[in-house]
Amino acid sequence: MLLMKDVLDEKDKRLRKKSKEVVFPLSDETKKRVNDMIEFLTNSQIEEMAEKYKLRPGMGLAAVQLGFLERYFVVVHEYDDGKFDNYVIFNPELVSTSEEIIYVGEGEGCLSVNRDVPGIVPRYARCTIEGYDIDGNRIRVRAREELAIAFQHELDHLNGILFVDKIDKKDPFKGKDIYREI
Repeated sequence: MLLMKDVLDEKDKRLRKKSKEVVFPLSDETKKRVNDMIEFLTNSQIEEMAEKYKLRPGMGLAAVQLGFLERYFVVVHEYDDGKFDNYVIFNPELVSTSEEIIYVGEGEGCLSVNRDVPGIVPRYARCTIEGYDIDGNRIRVRAREELAIAFQHELDHLNGILFVDKIDKKDPFKGKDIYREI
């Protein structure tokens, strides 16, 4: 079972490296890691489980955050109270985006960034990602709003980018008047 101590901190230089494409078929170790990531993210969003295992709430996790420079991420999206959709995307590519830009009003967070970082992280309101599922089948996923933000955030991890890099250093709330808050 994964715990918070297994998630790399932002000071770890591996988080700044670009992850490598995944080759199929996947190893049993990778498949187990994916299941562990799903369990971790689900538990982190269920209050009593998060308290029991001392987990910070998280919606997504990229393999690099566990120290594996492999191009895949897991997003566990709570679409209704206690109901979750799991997204596991290998070798993801952003293939289309909306023109509209949004941001998380209370600020974006990250399981690898153990501090509050105020500011606006501009993200596309809608995006389409293509990649592969756990069995190596080509998939295409369309996302909007919160889910689109999670996909973009995790995709950034695979390219060595943290959300804090996207906040304007001189004017952290730049764009507040033109982007839509969610």
